[in-house]
Amino acid sequence: MGLFDFAKDLGKKLFGGDDDPADKIKDSIAEANPGVEDLGVSFDDGVVSLSGKAASAEALEKAVLMAGNVQGVTEVKIDGMQAPEPAADVEYYTVVSGDSLSKIAKQYYGNAMDYPKLFDANREVIKDPDLIYPGQKIRIPPKTW
Repeated sequence: MGLFDFAKDLGKKLFGGDDDPADKIKDSIAEANPGVEDLGVSFDDGVVSLSGKAASAEALEKAVLMAGNVQGVTEVKIDGMQAPEPAADVEYYTVVSGDSLSKIAKQYYGNAMDYPKLFDANREVIKDPDLIYPGQKIRIPPKTW
């Protein structure tokens, strides 16, 4: 689990002007505070490298998604991160045109009304459950009920 791929032309628009892309990504992750200490971010030609110590596998996954769902980012590397091993049953899903959280919940959990579980698991990258976009990557936590 050292590398994740993302769509370069899609995602949250953070870059502009003379701002350092690494600083903008770091500030964005730190603002949501998913549970990463001593966060370090570097950015080179679309590739983000994260370092630091994640409090949990979930915190690491959220930091990766927050960095990757930024316009201009094609890959996120986590070789410099200290974190517990991610759960083997966590999946990632790339949103396609026509998707909604309800539709994705129906696909993975068998019930469209379970969409709040997806929203809660992705609050750092989804600010409004009605506003997801094609190319966005989200976590699909395992069905535990």
